[in-house]
Amino acid sequence: MSTSNLTKTFKAEADQLFPKLVEWRRDFHMHPELGYEEVRTAGIVAEHLTDLGLEVSTGIGKTGVIALVEPDGLPEDAPTVMLRFDMDALPIHEIRDVPYKSQNDGVMHACGHDGHTAIGMGVAKLLTKHRNQLGGRVKLVFQPAEEGGGGARAMIADGALDSPTPAASFALHLWSQLPTNQIVVQAGPLWASAGMFSLVVTGRGGHGAAPHETIDATLVASQIVVAWQSIVARSVNPTDTAVVTVGSFKSGYASNIISERAVLTGTFRSFDPVVEALVHKRMDEIAKGICAGFGATCELIFANGTCPVTSNSEEGAALMQTVAEDVVGAEQITQITPMMVGEDMSEFLNRAPGCFILVGASDPAEEMHAPHHNPAFDFDEKMMPTGVAALAGVAAAYLAEQG
Repeated sequence: MSTSNLTKTFKAEADQLFPKLVEWRRDFHMHPELGYEEVRTAGIVAEHLTDLGLEVSTGIGKTGVIALVEPDGLPEDAPTVMLRFDMDALPIHEIRDVPYKSQNDGVMHACGHDGHTAIGMGVAKLLTKHRNQLGGRVKLVFQPAEEGGGGARAMIADGALDSPTPAASFALHLWSQLPTNQIVVQAGPLWASAGMFSLVVTGRGGHGAAPHETIDATLVASQIVVAWQSIVARSVNPTDTAVVTVGSFKSGYASNIISERAVLTGTFRSFDPVVEALVHKRMDEIAKGICAGFGATCELIFANGTCPVTSNSEEGAALMQTVAEDVVGAEQITQITPMMVGEDMSEFLNRAPGCFILVGASDPAEEMHAPHHNPAFDFDEKMMPTGVAALAGVAAAYLAEQG
């Protein structure tokens, strides 16, 4: 069977699997787990993979799961391709009143990783069924802690890319702001690098009625928040792209006390390491300069492990384009302006070049779903068979191409 025909077979079988995909997804949605806490989710995934007769490894990167799909009598030097599926949820309280609403208060699948995990289980089922039509091994990687927790690096540190080492990697992200089953496939940068920071401003506390006796950390930190917004506007070349966002500001504990300490946390994004270094430099200079002017001090910390730019290889995108056309038709393939969203699939792509795609998940006949990371987030589940077919198809096509 040609790889094109096999992809079409995957699509037909994925469509038949749709009720099960929905069942899996809604179960995960009702029981969301934060990064490195995906014990229940990982357990269900591992049990499913074991039931399929696969070789399964658990506890990779703390809660990650890995399985290998391979045909009988495969030579040791046969090629390996990797497919990745993220499992973690977000610390968000869900507000939608749906039958599958989160039962874990304050935790929600607000980015679609429940769908990704269900898709991964579907991919495993179809690839296992057709394993003797594969020209090599498929390494299925179910990853924890994608949402800023460094789950990809943790899995890599635990040997996720060893024994066997994949030569290419592929993954998807459902996207609630694109029409259902439209697929974004493009070479080069798709999503930005993403890093986190914290700034602690230390002043001198005192009575709210005697501000002259204090160094107001709230005031100082407020000046820094505003001044940092000049970095992108006035320090970064207008033809480059960057983001500096302060996501939290914590200072003080009573209405009549001037705070001696303020803590800012946030994120920075770019597509270029040179721009990233400039942003770091200016953030530090501005914070220290403002603090000096007010008589305060500060400590700026950039978290280790900035998530790299998510960039697709020319070869990976070209292969994915062919497979996606077999799944949804050429008219459904599109490209977008690269976004400042971060994704640690980039860690795998940097080591095993391939392609990361977006699959639209908003039914055009219905009202547009809330955006990702929103407490009202949801997506059109009809995209899941498309995701299953696309990733199963690209894995088979890659192995056939290598053979």
